[in-house]
Amino acid sequence: MLGVIDLPTYLAGLVLIVLLPGPNSLYVLSVAARRGVRSGYRAAAGVWCGDAVLMTLSAAGVASLLQANDVLFGIVKYAGAGYLTWLAVGMLRAAWSLWRTRRERAEARSAEPVPVAGERPFRRALVVSLFNPKAILFFVAFFVQFVDPGYAYPALSFVVLGTFAQLASFLYLTALIFGGTKLAAAFRRRKALSAGATSAAGALFLGFAVKLSLASSV
Repeated sequence: MLGVIDLPTYLAGLVLIVLLPGPNSLYVLSVAARRGVRSGYRAAAGVWCGDAVLMTLSAAGVASLLQANDVLFGIVKYAGAGYLTWLAVGMLRAAWSLWRTRRERAEARSAEPVPVAGERPFRRALVVSLFNPKAILFFVAFFVQFVDPGYAYPALSFVVLGTFAQLASFLYLTALIFGGTKLAAAFRRRKALSAGATSAAGALFLGFAVKLSLASSV
């Protein structure tokens, strides 16, 4: 179909891959829990745009260039790890602030969580998605296996595969967003719980940063 080989196998693998936890899904869940559905979708939109860019770069062969050039790969790798570390530090600082004020009662308990000043969910999620060399290498390695090399319009094949990938991501992140908003009520009532969850998210982001910094281009 349109130059795509073994679509059922691709879809099965795609579901497993999308369900694997990562910094993108964790950030979307965190934003939804802290700021609500609308902000959660802003973060998700950043992820989808970042994935679209990575898919385009993969189709254009840029991922192969990163794989072949250790210096370029290293620049992208450490830039991504540095950004994840910066996000983690911000989360840990916020958690510490919540922990120090955990005994204070909230003055108001509105349906929507209070936005964090200066946070731009779309931009942050986009940067997290783009500075992920492993994702670039994964996209090119995964997609190529399901594109017929003899098909006259390979770009169309990538569009088909990318559409399915974005649809799977949309469904998964939507589930996380609405799950996150259910957690938000508990977080607003219990600052200690919110501090603990934010600390865990920050620690996971630090883990992602370390894993990324140790990643190899081969």
